[in-house]
Amino acid sequence: MAALDPSDTRVSDAHVTDTGVTDDVPTSAAVEHEGDTVLGRSYRALSIGIVSVVLLIAFEATAVGTAMPVAARELDGVSLYAFAFSGYFTTSLFGMVFAGQWSDRRGPLGSLGVGIAAFAAGLLLSGSAGSMWVFILGRAVQGLGGGLVIVALYVVVGRAYPERLRPAIMAAFAACWVVPSVVGPLAAGAVTERLGWRWVFLGIPVLVVLPLALALPRIRQRAAGPVAGTAVAAFDRRRIRLALGISLGAGLLQYAAQDLRPVSLLPAAAGGALLVPAVLGLLPRGTWRAARGLPSVVLLRGVAAGSFIAAESFVPLMLVTERGLSPTLAGFSLAAGGATWALGSWVQSRPWAEPYRERLMALGMVLAAAAIATAPSVLIHSVPVWTLAVAWGFGCLGMGLVISSSSVLLLQLSAPEEAGTNSAALQISDGLSNVLLLAAGGAAFPALGGGSVAHTATATASGGSHPAAFAAVFLPMAAVALFGAWVTTRLRAEAR
Repeated sequence: MAALDPSDTRVSDAHVTDTGVTDDVPTSAAVEHEGDTVLGRSYRALSIGIVSVVLLIAFEATAVGTAMPVAARELDGVSLYAFAFSGYFTTSLFGMVFAGQWSDRRGPLGSLGVGIAAFAAGLLLSGSAGSMWVFILGRAVQGLGGGLVIVALYVVVGRAYPERLRPAIMAAFAACWVVPSVVGPLAAGAVTERLGWRWVFLGIPVLVVLPLALALPRIRQRAAGPVAGTAVAAFDRRRIRLALGISLGAGLLQYAAQDLRPVSLLPAAAGGALLVPAVLGLLPRGTWRAARGLPSVVLLRGVAAGSFIAAESFVPLMLVTERGLSPTLAGFSLAAGGATWALGSWVQSRPWAEPYRERLMALGMVLAAAAIATAPSVLIHSVPVWTLAVAWGFGCLGMGLVISSSSVLLLQLSAPEEAGTNSAALQISDGLSNVLLLAAGGAAFPALGGGSVAHTATATASGGSHPAAFAAVFLPMAAVALFGAWVTTRLRAEAR
């Protein structure tokens, strides 16, 4: 697939008039504003707007992760703990595919606006839930919105910024996690302990106003409508059907993994029958055999994000139930990761790093695998809890190198009119691996007794410690991350 040329990335080549007709404007972003930075005069408002959207997502992730163990206990749903995370990722799969279609054909503006609205609605539903299943439903609505938002943001970056500025804006996205990673767990822990976990969810939607006010007008000006010179095509109904299949299939597999009875083989078989053809139809050909170039970039994104996020989802629960930490301290143990993740993303954005991008990504996967493998060491009470915080900081450094670089490589390998579809494939790999690996971890965890900590403030207080349940989650994820280090050797296409 041809690499993107900076002159092909339009900022104002096409805009939607009051009548809905797309007009062509002859100049491009790379020509008009060649000397600008992401915070220069030409890009400042757009950068602040879309970075604000990422900042909202970052606050949600860090705050909700801190409150999740308490919410699961109070709703009598620790055995369904993994569903609270995978429910988000399952519906986001459909949102990603739909957003790719929507953005390529109509521009990213509509997908971004609707996605933010659904994201906020899901938070409100989870915050007002009276049972764990309603809570999970809210997370599913939130995931649909998140899928619409993240792909639209990638399309905005591909259209509105020349290639030389894309590593910098990806680094800015990663930097958005620094303050939330420090402030989010502390604030969420304090709110959870003093006001209740519900207010962590109900309070976040207030932040929606800022991204809407800043981002949407600038996106309408710079990246609205289809790519200049291309006809407005109808939605690909086959891909939409495949998207429904991948979401439903992933959900059935997740359900079967949580209900370990012989009858669960039926939804598992149905889920697999839906999932396999959908995945083969939505991801680039050769993804599952790590074909060189774009397929391996997509595969690596799933391996990296799935293994690390699936492991991280169980870290606060492990620290609360096995080491007796408060929700605030459990969340704060991951705070340094936001800064080191941003550092890794900043390193990959430096011009000198471009020739070494694949090597840096290999290093990143090794660091992530080592961090995940180190996490269960704190199940030994003689091991200081801060050991995990340090290890997770190095793991996040590696993830910063990998995740941002995979986004940069994807845009390099995508033609402008395919940026939405390929970005959707990247996010599908990310989200699907989260669902499948969380399903695997979610099945192993209660099977080894992890669900019995549901009604206790700490496992140590009731003698209900189940370290094997946590080890069964972390150690396989470390092996998956180590496999990702090999995939990094397949990222360079024969003609980059």
